[in-house]
Amino acid sequence: MPMPEKLRIVGLEEHVVLPVLLDAWAKAGVPQIPQLGFGDAPIARRLRDVGEQRLADMDDQGVDVAVLSLATPGVQNLEPADAVSVAREANDALAQVVSADPDRFQALAAVPTPSPDAAAAELERAVGQLGFRGAMLYGRTGDKPADAPEFDDLYATAERLRVPLHFHPQTPVKAVQDAYYSGLPHGVGPALAGAGIGWYYDLGVQYLRMIFSGVFDRHPRLQVIAGHWGEVVLFYLDHVGFLRDMAKLERPLADYFRQNFWVAGSGTVSERYLRWTAEVVGTDRMLYSTDYPYTFGTRPGGFPFLDTSGGAARSFLEQAPFTDAEKAAIGSGNWERLTAHAG
Repeated sequence: MPMPEKLRIVGLEEHVVLPVLLDAWAKAGVPQIPQLGFGDAPIARRLRDVGEQRLADMDDQGVDVAVLSLATPGVQNLEPADAVSVAREANDALAQVVSADPDRFQALAAVPTPSPDAAAAELERAVGQLGFRGAMLYGRTGDKPADAPEFDDLYATAERLRVPLHFHPQTPVKAVQDAYYSGLPHGVGPALAGAGIGWYYDLGVQYLRMIFSGVFDRHPRLQVIAGHWGEVVLFYLDHVGFLRDMAKLERPLADYFRQNFWVAGSGTVSERYLRWTAEVVGTDRMLYSTDYPYTFGTRPGGFPFLDTSGGAARSFLEQAPFTDAEKAAIGSGNWERLTAHAG
């Protein structure tokens, strides 16, 4: 029997921070911490690098192609005029990175949702002129949820262009942080509100809001990529689906996740999550991502599920309980099928 071809892996949630974004964030009063690319810590250097260090880390992970996107919350925390100019400059810079090494890099566009009309126009420019295959969004824009009516033109544009919108979480609003995550010892509260679990609940609720407010009924061909194994929601569909009639949905709730969503794991290398996602949406709607650099060499206390370095990104998929064809689809085939008409 011939050996199967080497599995090709495209990582869809591979974060980068560009100088124009750092300048804009600093001006906006964003905390200047390593996790956002400020300073000289290893994670900050990795966020800023789009050259030899990143390629070496991709090789270490076993990732063939990184689809670059701005670290959360991108330009969605900026004033409208700043968001428009920074998104445009960032997309031009990302396009240059991709053109310099198209075999290893692709990119998702930054979209200035603080100015909804400009957001739709920038998506059109990024796809039509720069060759991007989609965009990265970050849930809320300030206190406006993702289903706010002013974003309908953006969703209509993505649907018309037939490009996916990848959503990434951001920190919950302050009132939620205060109510649910304050008062915990040892600095656990802010971490729990963010990458611990608060991020995923916040974005999962955005997805449900989009469904219940009719975004996908108005735009039935809109395609959304959900990271972190579906941002909690997949694990509760058999319960929350009872709201279908109350919301007057055109389809059962689970159908939206099987027809409008694609799901990736964002570097959480848990076989249980992998199997559950396959059961809920099917391997033909699963994609791959590593959440670089936030899951690179990160094993606090030896915790094993958040480290894709040392070949773990590749071995996790190679050892998955799927056929070779299913693994190839998850690794890159589904992404190529989803974006075959773009880029």
